[in-house]
Amino acid sequence: MLHDYIGDKDFKKGMNMYLTKFQQKNAATEDLWESLENASGKPIAAVMNTWTKQMGFPLIYVEAEQVEDDRLLRLSQKKFCAGGSYVGEDCPQWMVPITISTSEDPNQAKLKILMDKPEMNVVLKNVKPDQWVKLNLGTVGFYRTQYSSAMLESLLPGIRDLSLPPVDRLGLQNDLFSLARAGIISTVEVLKVMEAFVNEPNYTVWSDLSCNLGILSTLLSHTDFYEEIQEFVKDVFTPIGERLGWDPKPGAGHLDALLRGLVLGKLGKAGHKATLEEARRRFKDHVEGKQILSADLRSPVYLTVLKHGDGTTLDIMLKLHKQADMQEEKNRIERVLGATLLPDLIQKVLTFALSEEVRPQDTVSVIGGVAGGSKHGRKAAWKFIKDNWEELYNRYQGGFLISRLIKLSVEGFAVDKMAGEVKAFFESHPAPSAERTIQQCCENILLNAAWLKRDAESIHQYLLQRKASPPTV
Repeated sequence: MLHDYIGDKDFKKGMNMYLTKFQQKNAATEDLWESLENASGKPIAAVMNTWTKQMGFPLIYVEAEQVEDDRLLRLSQKKFCAGGSYVGEDCPQWMVPITISTSEDPNQAKLKILMDKPEMNVVLKNVKPDQWVKLNLGTVGFYRTQYSSAMLESLLPGIRDLSLPPVDRLGLQNDLFSLARAGIISTVEVLKVMEAFVNEPNYTVWSDLSCNLGILSTLLSHTDFYEEIQEFVKDVFTPIGERLGWDPKPGAGHLDALLRGLVLGKLGKAGHKATLEEARRRFKDHVEGKQILSADLRSPVYLTVLKHGDGTTLDIMLKLHKQADMQEEKNRIERVLGATLLPDLIQKVLTFALSEEVRPQDTVSVIGGVAGGSKHGRKAAWKFIKDNWEELYNRYQGGFLISRLIKLSVEGFAVDKMAGEVKAFFESHPAPSAERTIQQCCENILLNAAWLKRDAESIHQYLLQRKASPPTV
């Protein structure tokens, strides 16, 4: 953000002045700001002190109004909080370098400003009524943006026709998801934006969108309309799945292979009929040695057949694990075992996690996979950790793996009383190195519960309404 604010030429000039001046002596932060300020003529120290001397970052709210041939933007800033609105005496303020682009040239800033007060009006000259306006070009600014409904609506075509650059498409969706999670906007707004990604070709954009949809799916597994969100996932991922197919096209790069694995895994997990059938066919050929699966298709295929399979499927997977001579393949299988849905098979996977077959450092990803695989898996994994705590703690006590184990196994809960249960368990079974993780997990459970209470009904209504009148893409 600082580099972008100063500009490449002056940034290099300032760094050169700083390094030359202090090559033989010690320097303080202020010395760096001074050199950059001298090179650029901009108030670097004043700007950066608002970022380095207070915690957090801002949320910029923006609304627009067409005034003849110009667009008037009203900007306001406040501290972004994961739990919603800021509660405190004085709300912190930042000096925020803001770039603004329009659909006339999506890759170029039409205007650069420094927002140095809580509210600000900005006039963009010669912007037609049908042109969109976007803040934070290239998503380099360290802030979240909340658009008025009308501004957001006008950005959707830019996502659909890909005229918004990839990093801006990603940033827009990512900001909205964070705002919904914090209760600042409705999750339905995010779902509407996600539907606009039908023509998206970029792996990084899909990866973030997929991750956020996964968080939402986990949250909604606590409701009785989990199947409806799976239908939504299928609708969002089917077009890209059909475009990519199962086999690489000539000249396709490694990102296409990554995207194919991601999309097929998502469709398979959601129970997309054609994907499930093809995954079963390819899995059978793979097991029988007729046609070995390429490495990038194994995880999505394994995951799909396990989630929609039975005890026989699990036994075949465990046999493949035993036979695998590459640790990479063993890990690949370990990570997907938790997808199985039947209670007795879930127990079998958890028991397997602590067996000699699994390296101690890999046990965590097996248990984490069970916790993330289903609602029943989450409960079973938490019970398993409590029942086997002594052994698990002795294995991992000082390192980062104990924190990872706790995070993976409890962060999906969304009921207030579970936060109390987790807190109480670790008060009587202390894990000092994971204290901060436990605190964060309890906070997240409460945030999830609040999110569910707040938005579950409106999400359900939106999904039902979509079913009644499918969107025209």
